[in-house]
Amino acid sequence: MEDSIVLYASPEHLNSMLILAKFISKHHPSIPVIILSSAAESAAASIAAVPSVTYRRLPTSDLPPNLTKNPVELFFEIPRLNNPNLRDALQEISQKSRIRAFVIDFFCNSAFEVSTSLNIPTFFYVSSGAFGLCVFLYFPTIDETIPQDIGDLNDFIEVPGCPPIYSLDFPNGMFFRQSNTYRHFLDTAKNMRKSTGIVVNAFDALEFRAKEALVNGSCIPTGPTPPVYFVGPLVGESNAKNGAVQHECLRWLDSQPSKSVIFLCFGRRGLFSEEQLKEMALGLENSGHRFLWSVRSPPGKRNLAPGAADEPDLDELLPEGFLERTKERGFVIKSWAPQKEVLSHGAVAGFVTHCGRSSILEAVSFGVPMIGWPIYAEQRMNRVFMVEEMKVALPLEEAADGFVTAAELEKRVRELMESKTGRAVSRRVAEMKKAAESAVREDGSSLVALGKFIDSVTRVDCGID
Repeated sequence: MEDSIVLYASPEHLNSMLILAKFISKHHPSIPVIILSSAAESAAASIAAVPSVTYRRLPTSDLPPNLTKNPVELFFEIPRLNNPNLRDALQEISQKSRIRAFVIDFFCNSAFEVSTSLNIPTFFYVSSGAFGLCVFLYFPTIDETIPQDIGDLNDFIEVPGCPPIYSLDFPNGMFFRQSNTYRHFLDTAKNMRKSTGIVVNAFDALEFRAKEALVNGSCIPTGPTPPVYFVGPLVGESNAKNGAVQHECLRWLDSQPSKSVIFLCFGRRGLFSEEQLKEMALGLENSGHRFLWSVRSPPGKRNLAPGAADEPDLDELLPEGFLERTKERGFVIKSWAPQKEVLSHGAVAGFVTHCGRSSILEAVSFGVPMIGWPIYAEQRMNRVFMVEEMKVALPLEEAADGFVTAAELEKRVRELMESKTGRAVSRRVAEMKKAAESAVREDGSSLVALGKFIDSVTRVDCGID
C-alpha cells in the first residue's frame, strides 16, 4: 500500500492549495498528492499535467434555507455541513493508500474533528503568511486576556513576533465575541494549536521576526507550538506559460520606458463606488506618472447574469475627458488584468494593491514595491506588516469610511516614484526578490523546510482506526 498526502481546500482557497500540491509534486514526485474540495473539477485544471497530483471533487450537502448570508461565515459553514462526505472520502482513500498527512485549509477547520477521529495526522496550511499565523495562534490568548470586544477596543494590541496592531486593523471576524464568525476563528486557532503541524506560504527573510516568535513558542504561552514549515513563496505560473493569448495591456507595456508605470489592481472582490473611481482617476492624472489601471464595475452596476461579460462603462464611470487627456501615458483595463504577467514586466515600477497575500508575494517575487490600499478580510492587518515589518510598501491614508482622496493617491504615487523613501522601499523589495529566489533553490530554506515536512509525515505511523 503506497503512502499519500491529502490536501483539503475550500473553494475560496483552492488556487493556493493547488500551488502547494504542485510544489510538493515538483520536489517529491514519488509521493501521490490528492486534493479534495467541493469546487468544480474545472477549477483544478492547472494540475491536469501533473502525474502525481489528482483532484477529487466532494459531493456537496444540501444547504439549509436559513443558512447565514455572511460570506466569511459561509466559508466555514459549508465545509462543516460537508463533513459526512469528507469522512466517506477519507475512508475510501485509506483502503488504497496510507494517508500520511491531511493538510487542511483555514476555512476547512471543521474537518479537524473528522480526520483526528480517524487517527490521521492533521496539518493546517496557512496561505496568509507568518505574521498572520502569529496572530491566529495568539488569538485564544487575546480572547482570554482582553475583556471587551476587539472592535470596541480602540487601542493597539501586542502580538508576539508582530508590530503593535491597532484593534480596527484586525479582520472583522475577530471583532465581536457573540458572532458565529468570531467563534469559527477562535475554534480554528485552538485546533491549529493542537494540530500535528502548520505549513505556511512564507520564507525566512521576509518574516524572520515572526518565525522567531513561532519557533520560540511565544505565540502559545500555555503550551507547545506545533512544528511550523515555511515553504514559500508559492506563486502560481503565469498564463503566458500556459499558452494564453497575450493581453493587449502587455503590448502597451512593451512600448513604455523601463520602471515607469504604476499598476493598480485590487483582486476579484476589489470593487469601488463611482465616486471613489473618479477620485482615483484624478489622483492618477495629477500625479503625472504613467499608469496601468484595472477598473471593475461598481457593486450596483455589475452584470451578474451567467456568462455575461461584466465590462464597466468607462466613459460613465471616469471623469469627463480623462481617457483622452491621459491616453499618452495611461492604459485602463476593463475588469480582469493578467496580474503576474504585468508585475513581471520591466516597465512596471510600482503596484497599488489591496494587500491580499498572493498579490504581496507576487510583487515581492518580481521585485515590485507596493502602495497598500486594503479593502476586506485580513488586508488591513497585512498592510501593517508590509509597511512596518517587511518594509516593502507605503500606506494610503483613508477616511473613517475607507474613502481615499485624489490628493492622497497622488501624494503616495509621487512618494514611491520620486522620493528617497520610495527608493528605499524599492531597494528593500529588490533584496527580498533575491531572497525569495534563494529560498526555493536547491538547499534553500523553503526546500529544506519542505523536506523536513515530508520526512516527518513519512516516518509517522498512522491509519484509520
